[in-house]
Amino acid sequence: MIKFLNPSYIFRLTGKLLNFLKTFVIPIVVIGLIFSLFVSPKDYIQGDAVRIMYVHVPSAWISLISFATISFLCILNFIFKFKSVSLIYKSLAPIGLTFNIIAIVTGSLWGQPTWGTWWAWDARLTSMLILMLFYIIFIFSYKLISNPERSIKACTSISVLGLVNLAIIKYSVDWWPTLHQTSSINVGKETTVHFYMLIPLGLMLFGLFMYAAVIFLMKYRIETIRLKRKGLKKL
Repeated sequence: MIKFLNPSYIFRLTGKLLNFLKTFVIPIVVIGLIFSLFVSPKDYIQGDAVRIMYVHVPSAWISLISFATISFLCILNFIFKFKSVSLIYKSLAPIGLTFNIIAIVTGSLWGQPTWGTWWAWDARLTSMLILMLFYIIFIFSYKLISNPERSIKACTSISVLGLVNLAIIKYSVDWWPTLHQTSSINVGKETTVHFYMLIPLGLMLFGLFMYAAVIFLMKYRIETIRLKRKGLKKL
């Protein structure tokens, strides 16, 4: 167990994993885009506008999963004080924010031809915008608070509050009348998305997850090297 928490071991492992992922990420994303743009059928109401879904939905999921992971890591770090954990959530937060912004922008682009407006203060849209603010506040907290203990407390508080917003995002379409459609993909329940649309959606989700993982690993390794250099300068 101690071996797996050793920063040097984690650094070597991330290097091997990074090289593996870089080999496959571009081909999978390219295949996903081909299926999304040329193979997948048009929606009988939305037409080609539905193709925005293949970027919008994976981006939204990645941003949600990233923040949930950050919250878990912050709580873990607050309780057990694992030094390597803070490096992980600091590397993950900018990626989650980026995909959050992509989800909001693509949602706006999709909303114009579908709803007739770029933006509405809809429960789902508003809660996603609030998630972006949580990301920004979280990033500023660990960048501007120099005291490690205060930084950990601030990050943990923000991330725990953000978990409440994640629940609101998930159930907003069920709790309130919204422009945003209800969940089309449900685990253990009927899925309303056509099989020929699920294939490119799955490919894009997998490809963008791999891309996010590549950026995360690169960011993590850079943060690790930076931390080691700071330690050497102090000596």
